[in-house]
Amino acid sequence: MDHLDETSVEELQDALDKVERKKPTQRLLAAIAYKNGVTQTELAEWYDVQRRTIYSWLKRLDTDESLEQAVSDDKRTGRKRKLSETQQEEFEETVHKSPEEVGIDAPAWTPALAQEYLEETYGVEYSIPSCRRLLKEAGLSYQKPRRSAAEADEDEQEEFRNELKKSGGRWTPP
Repeated sequence: MDHLDETSVEELQDALDKVERKKPTQRLLAAIAYKNGVTQTELAEWYDVQRRTIYSWLKRLDTDESLEQAVSDDKRTGRKRKLSETQQEEFEETVHKSPEEVGIDAPAWTPALAQEYLEETYGVEYSIPSCRRLLKEAGLSYQKPRRSAAEADEDEQEEFRNELKKSGGRWTPP
């Protein structure tokens, strides 16, 4: 099947002037190269994609819609959030407080603690990676415990080691 029989190189170049994003630009450049005799196999090597991808790029240009629309992807909204905006704001305010202030017996926020809090408070289940993302979105950053200075007093060093064993790495406000 020959692609772009009814589309001229000039039309493709005009469309190229009108698009702004990387993918539509790539697709139009590939189409122009194809119209100038470059094979789909060669294009696949150039763009480091499967030959099937080049076929799809060219096939999407065989349409009645404008070339700019044909090479552009539709908007993707993604999955609906489990927390409402209000709940998200409340959660973010909460994690900026220490867990003790919220009535939780823990030294700092962790993804597992956030997961438990979200399920108990809002009745929603999140995975640990999603809880990491929520903590990051809330403006928290992962902090690893630092070694105490060698010259610190022995009681402080022992207290630090105990705290380190107890807490591990935690998410804390910057």
